[in-house]
Amino acid sequence: MASDTGGAWWSGAVGYEIYVRSFADSSGDGIGDLRGVTDHLDHLADLGIDVLWLTPFYPTPGFDHGYDVSDYCAVDPAHGTLEDFENLTTAAHERGLKVVIDLVPNHTSADHPWFRDALANPDGPRRDYYVWEDPAPDGGPPNNWVSHFGGPAWTHDPVSGQYYCHLFLPEQPDLNWANPAVVAEFDRILMFWADQGVDGFRIDVAHGLVKDPLRRDNSLIRPLTPDMGPVEVFESFAHDHDLDQNANIEIFRGWNRLLEPRNLVLIGEIGVTDQERAARYVADGDGLHEMFFLESTYLPWDPPAWRNALTGLQPLAPTGVSWVLSCHDRPRAVTRFGGGARGAERAFALATFIMGLGGTPFIYQGEELGLPDGRVRPGHVSDPLAVRNPGSDEVGRDGCRTPMPWTGGPTNGFSPSGRSWLPSDDRPVELTVAAQSGDPASMLNRYRDLIAFRHRTPALWEEPLRWLDSETDVLLGRRPRVLMVLNMAPDRREIPLVGGPWALAFGSRCGSCCSPAPQSLVVEPETCLILTRE
Repeated sequence: MASDTGGAWWSGAVGYEIYVRSFADSSGDGIGDLRGVTDHLDHLADLGIDVLWLTPFYPTPGFDHGYDVSDYCAVDPAHGTLEDFENLTTAAHERGLKVVIDLVPNHTSADHPWFRDALANPDGPRRDYYVWEDPAPDGGPPNNWVSHFGGPAWTHDPVSGQYYCHLFLPEQPDLNWANPAVVAEFDRILMFWADQGVDGFRIDVAHGLVKDPLRRDNSLIRPLTPDMGPVEVFESFAHDHDLDQNANIEIFRGWNRLLEPRNLVLIGEIGVTDQERAARYVADGDGLHEMFFLESTYLPWDPPAWRNALTGLQPLAPTGVSWVLSCHDRPRAVTRFGGGARGAERAFALATFIMGLGGTPFIYQGEELGLPDGRVRPGHVSDPLAVRNPGSDEVGRDGCRTPMPWTGGPTNGFSPSGRSWLPSDDRPVELTVAAQSGDPASMLNRYRDLIAFRHRTPALWEEPLRWLDSETDVLLGRRPRVLMVLNMAPDRREIPLVGGPWALAFGSRCGSCCSPAPQSLVVEPETCLILTRE
């Protein structure tokens, strides 16, 4: 567990993302559920995890697999009951595990009672819970905002003649955060789950809540072409008016004041590429406590890109970043880094390095096994990004969402019935929890060793970090009693050592060790070494 050194409980912690739908199915219906999570809490405790993040388990029509919420204060029957959730939190707390749940405040489901009322009663109070505008003079959408999933970010309501805004699917209408009634509704929702015993919230699309009140067009930063997929189109705009408005930060300051007496953590998903603008969400410490910086889930094995991402953001938010390599929205790190054994070693080297960056690193389920993306069987594509854009070459999200492999056999032990909501090829037995648990050299046990090393080495996060000059494909991070070396090059590199004597405390390829280091150190290709001194 994280060292009890005073201050916030999440200081020094290690987190774990559970994509509930794909983690473990206890009922046999092929859909992961809360009881399945409870059944496997010992796996997380044995791994050394301090806090688990649960993706949405609320009632939903399922257009975006839970990120279209129709009731924020209940559990979808496919995932269990509120009693199941209470049992999960109790069992987690008994094991010293904190529980953070996903909150989706940017939008609701179109099936939410608020939106149904807004459609049925254009003059009623719930109408202003959402973002509505009159058509442009030509009858089209009010401006040029586009959806993440393709097409305009506006859908026409034929009854009223107005358009409503949705940065994602039309079935996910965006809430109007300029309305104090919406703010009050979410204060109530936050306190409901605080009363259920949660330890914090991961806030989906935290940078997207407030929209420009003038609804101005977004700036175009590159020309649009007919062959572009939805992601390319979305990234062709600056999003200066539909995302990252300064008023977002005031919302989180209000939540911080509300939840501070409960000592709950607020971690926001911040999809902002400008590092200085991203850092302002956590800079003052009175709003979000940490942020997921999404750029790290997009990057391939590209040393200059990683140098920019890590050395650029970390000084701006030394303890305010929840570092992640993989998540449920992007191809897994092992796949992005080339796949196979080499991709797994590269991913573990970077995982070792980010354990010393401050903030709370999060592992995505299966990352501890060295999982690449899974292969979804033909005809079973489920991700709406892929379903709605069948001609696009852009990769959907199904591959990173295939079921967690617990054992050999059908669905790798995910479901007692052998069913899965996302039919995919079974994983090789060597990539299962059962096979790796008893193998000291397995990736699972290497992650256990790594997390244990972080827990017993508070100097990794308690002391200030400065970056040392180095070659482009070598990263050197120095704390008073810690030296971190990441060699991303395909060949060995010799690193001069000053200020020693240093002892080699952990290596991504050699595990924990304590052999003294000389005045220089030869680092193997694509390897991370952490050295310590008295």
